[in-house]
Amino acid sequence: MADGTYIAFEGLEGCGKSTHVTRLAVRLGAVVTREPGGTAIGATLRAALADPANVRLSARAEALMMAADRAQHLSEVVGPALASGRHVVSDRSVYSSLAYQGHGRGLDMAELRRMNDWAIGGRWPDLVVFIDVPVATLMVRLERRERDRFEREDRRFFERIAAGYAEMARAEPDRWIVVDGTPPKDELEAFIATRVEERLAAGRRP
Repeated sequence: MADGTYIAFEGLEGCGKSTHVTRLAVRLGAVVTREPGGTAIGATLRAALADPANVRLSARAEALMMAADRAQHLSEVVGPALASGRHVVSDRSVYSSLAYQGHGRGLDMAELRRMNDWAIGGRWPDLVVFIDVPVATLMVRLERRERDRFEREDRRFFERIAAGYAEMARAEPDRWIVVDGTPPKDELEAFIATRVEERLAAGRRP
């Protein structure tokens, strides 16, 4: 039995990832999951990472907690699903750590890659769908809701992350699909599905 395809959605807070993760997973009959928090252990880590009261959490500790969540997630959810032939659609992946803890927090990118590659046993996503929305638009969206610890960061933090995502997408065009996240949801859903299904039909993997 051929392994399934590991598809990850990436983007800034408020870009619409969760909506389109679910919609694509339904279309593909895929397992839907998320990072952090895709397992019971991960949910505990997610609560601590997102809690606005944890103002003293260091960037290194944050990166290690994310990697721990990811290791459990790949072991418990992603790996078994792929091995059974199911596609997996995940809200975030290892690339979020490179974007947030690397470009955003300023941690060493080479160290982050090594640590996370070990955490996931070298199993990186086959496809990454990056929903690109202007930072200014996202900041307005965040103002309308109760924000977690990440969402309370300033605009410059998110601008660094956006630049990091763009850089990673340029570096791996065979793995990344960049989509404009500003059209209406149904239109964007159809566009994402078409692009992903083209890649799946072609059997293209990095």
